[in-house]
Amino acid sequence: MTVGIVGAGISGLALTHFLRERGIDTVTFEIDDEPGGIIKSRTVDGNVLELGPQRLRLTKPIRDLVDEFDLTEELFEGNTDQPLFIYHDGTFRVAPLSLSEAIATDLLSWPGKARILAEPLTGGPQPGESVEGFLSRKFGREAARRYFGPLYTGLYGSDPDEMLVEYSLGKALERHGVEGSILLKVASYVLKGRDPPPIVSFEDGMQRLPEAITERYADSVHLSTEVTAIEQAGDGYEIVTADGTYDVDAVGVTTPAPTAADILEPTDEDLAEVLRRFNYNPLAMAHLQSDYDREGHGCQILEKEGYTTLGMTWNASMLDRDGVYTSYMGSSRNADLVEQSDEAIGQLAAEEFEAITGSEAEVLNIHRWIPGMPAYDRSWRAMEDLHPPEGIEFVTNYTERAGIIGRVGDAREAAGRIADSLD
Repeated sequence: MTVGIVGAGISGLALTHFLRERGIDTVTFEIDDEPGGIIKSRTVDGNVLELGPQRLRLTKPIRDLVDEFDLTEELFEGNTDQPLFIYHDGTFRVAPLSLSEAIATDLLSWPGKARILAEPLTGGPQPGESVEGFLSRKFGREAARRYFGPLYTGLYGSDPDEMLVEYSLGKALERHGVEGSILLKVASYVLKGRDPPPIVSFEDGMQRLPEAITERYADSVHLSTEVTAIEQAGDGYEIVTADGTYDVDAVGVTTPAPTAADILEPTDEDLAEVLRRFNYNPLAMAHLQSDYDREGHGCQILEKEGYTTLGMTWNASMLDRDGVYTSYMGSSRNADLVEQSDEAIGQLAAEEFEAITGSEAEVLNIHRWIPGMPAYDRSWRAMEDLHPPEGIEFVTNYTERAGIIGRVGDAREAAGRIADSLD
């Protein structure tokens, strides 16, 4: 039995690994000339820059992969205990991630803080409820708009009033066993003395993880190989590439929805049409170098502040990357920005960095992600019509969990389902 895997990002590579662990042959295809998908690292003028995720949390699934692929000596721990900020009314204000920070922060008024304490009296997500509506009902309007909303929706660049809870935040709550009160669930973790996993990265950048997986399975990972179609062939499928065709018994699709639509259209036109309904938010990232020296993980910038910059990661502080800062721009707030030149995007990012922090910045690199991040907005109602044919499994951030930890967990579960289907 052989499983074809389309895409050598972390989803496709983790799926490759977990299937091979089960003794199932795999053949993995990647259009790019390097593995990693959105996990990409570059060194510019001696600075390690992350073009995708900026760091990892060393949860057990990640620790297991680090150990399995002998990456422990390349791993280093960041400054986990530094604050995260929300830029509100022209000032950086601490985003409370602990009880002491919640009491001390000036991000919320005292009535706003008191309203949060009423959260245990509220119920869980309601059908058709938006993230904005849910967070306002749970924690009050002030906390929803200044704190909870920006922290969650800032990851995806979507308007919280356009995101439906059932396809986004609700899934995360369900995975953590939260049916009613979020505060009470968090309190139970605190009482058990559970600290968040430390922040980590690799000396040469995050891409070291997908590179290590690719090195082990180099015999079956085909880089620079575009999949042009997936076609049914008897009881299995035929994967069509520019280099030839490959017969497989099942397929794991890990590409963005628009790409998946194109390659699956020969097999199922209706499925392709459903996949084209999912919205994405294009993103531009500006890597800057500055002498700014405030400690923190970074910040989210509220829309009402009037900046194009959505938020920043302070790599210099969080990961001790000398003078490096990453600014995020575009998304649903300003989707057309990614069409501007590198020079224009860089100039705007540097100007806004100086206006916000008071420190000058030099542009190191500009990178665009197109189609970008899954929007998890109302277009996600297409999930109700997403029914792949038998033998095709979606292992993607638009059908399941986003983030590296989520992708690894999803790949493990998908490997189990595929293995069971091949028995």
